Amino acid sequence: MITLRKITLENRRAIFNLEVSEEQRRFVASNLSSAASCYVLATNGGQPFPFAIYSDGQPVGFVMLTYGITSYDLPSIAHDSYCILRLMIDKHHQNQGYGREAMKKILEFIRTFPAGPAYYCWISYKVDNLPAKKLYESFGFRNNGEILGDELITVLPL
Repeated sequence: MITLRKITLENRRAIFNLEVSEEQRRFVASNLSSAASCYVLATNGGQPFPFAIYSDGQPVGFVMLTYGITSYDLPSIAHDSYCILRLMIDKHHQNQGYGREAMKKILEFIRTFPAGPAYYCWISYKVDNLPAKKLYESFGFRNNGEILGDELITVLPL
């Protein structure tokens, strides 16, 4: 069973050591870099929510959610919306359904509106990241026509 857990002193190293495959590294920042981004966002008015993704007591991935992002280029949909800024499943745990189950838990959490009300959740991905596109679309995310850098913006009404 998939659960989202806080990053703690006890689990931080295990989370920082999770990696995607070599060919996927261009799609997502390292978990250590993402944790540092959480600190920067939190100290500059943002509201990050970093979580370890666990399956039956074992860490298998990482997700970083945000609300009120600052210091990043933002799509028009970003104001008062939640963003799934990072999502990764470790290379040893891919293709086992963990990404899909994690996305269910992520959206359940977002729909509790922990940082405030929102009408949308958005996520961006690189055009050639077809597994991400397929996953996001299966949950109802739709391209809103915006591109930031080399990433498409997809939006889900909450």
